[in-house]
Amino acid sequence: MDMTVENTSPDNSAPPALLVKNVSHSFGDKLALNDVSLEIPRGRFVVLLGLNGAGKSTLFALITRLYDNVTGAIKIFGHDVRRRASAALQRLGVVFQSRTLDQDLSLRQNLLYHCALHGIHGSEARRRTERALQIVGLADRAKEKVRNLSGGQARRVEIARSLLHQPSLLLLDEPTVGLDIGSRESVIDIVRSLVEKEGIGALWATHLFDEVRPTDLVVLLHKGRVLFTGSVPDLLAETGTQTVADAFRKMTGTEATEIAA
Repeated sequence: MDMTVENTSPDNSAPPALLVKNVSHSFGDKLALNDVSLEIPRGRFVVLLGLNGAGKSTLFALITRLYDNVTGAIKIFGHDVRRRASAALQRLGVVFQSRTLDQDLSLRQNLLYHCALHGIHGSEARRRTERALQIVGLADRAKEKVRNLSGGQARRVEIARSLLHQPSLLLLDEPTVGLDIGSRESVIDIVRSLVEKEGIGALWATHLFDEVRPTDLVVLLHKGRVLFTGSVPDLLAETGTQTVADAFRKMTGTEATEIAA
């Protein structure tokens, strides 16, 4: 069984990788998401761009069922996350903002444990673990404890872990926070390579403009509302600007330095 996912060539009859429709969410009196709707195509790298506190993590928590969406609908490859949670979530791999690896286990042990949680055992678990570590460039460090890794290397292990059950869509919540520029580039290049070579879709949440490329699709989330969804050229054309930073500033009325820091 190969780790390459199913063919994700464009198919107008197939449901999108992710559909969020009219979703709101509150914490007490605080409205965190306000009637959010977005659609993520299959096999594309999509940037969820917004300031810290914009609602990115809340949206991810609803998609992954850490929170229950009581309004609207969320569907992953056509499967409603409330009504068919198992079918929806088995298509999804997640890298959360908080670090969740066991520091006292080796890279291999962390991944084998995660395989077991997905009901993957024996030689198949070992094969998938080795393959995932190869993808992120850490196969030669499989026996080392996680605590010996740099922050960027640990993030790469978390990406490897997210691939073990062969998802078709990855959610990555601020995966480069706290990393130096070299580590940031390494992490994002791995994910972009998965999108390009294996057809895995990716929703990449960030507050950093330099992580957006001209070929990306962008979802601009600000104060719990989606202000724009589309291509980078369309964003620049709509705002009459030359850069994503300037487009964000114009669309939100926010100083670009607040998000670029």
